[in-house]
Amino acid sequence: QIQLVESGGGLVQAGDSLTLSCAPSGRTVSGYSMGWFRQAPGKEREFVAAISPIAAIRFYAPSVKDRFAISRDNAKNMLWLQMNSLKPEDTAVYYCAAAATFRGKLYSDYETYDYWGQGTQVTVSS
Repeated sequence: QIQLVESGGGLVQAGDSLTLSCAPSGRTVSGYSMGWFRQAPGKEREFVAAISPIAAIRFYAPSVKDRFAISRDNAKNMLWLQMNSLKPEDTAVYYCAAAATFRGKLYSDYETYDYWGQGTQVTVSS
């Protein structure tokens, strides 16, 4: 069993930067593909970014590409999401997720992921 704990959310102004962290526990996630999703009030959970087990491949939603960066350190068993040039529409609860494999699955589909954190709130004021 893997537990995922997100941190780093908060209230920022448009144009600011924020880094979210995800700390897995229970077992190492070095062999897992990892992802970030977000959910705004009244909206469905949406894909933000994903990264392969050895960080060789990264995927981003078009809305965050060139502004957000996903990274991981398997030695530290950690995952991050660096968010730059934040916009009010980035306001949401951000979730960290772990997938045993992306093979034969869509990295952007929340059903691909096996473990989820509780989320951290990011609020961007205009």
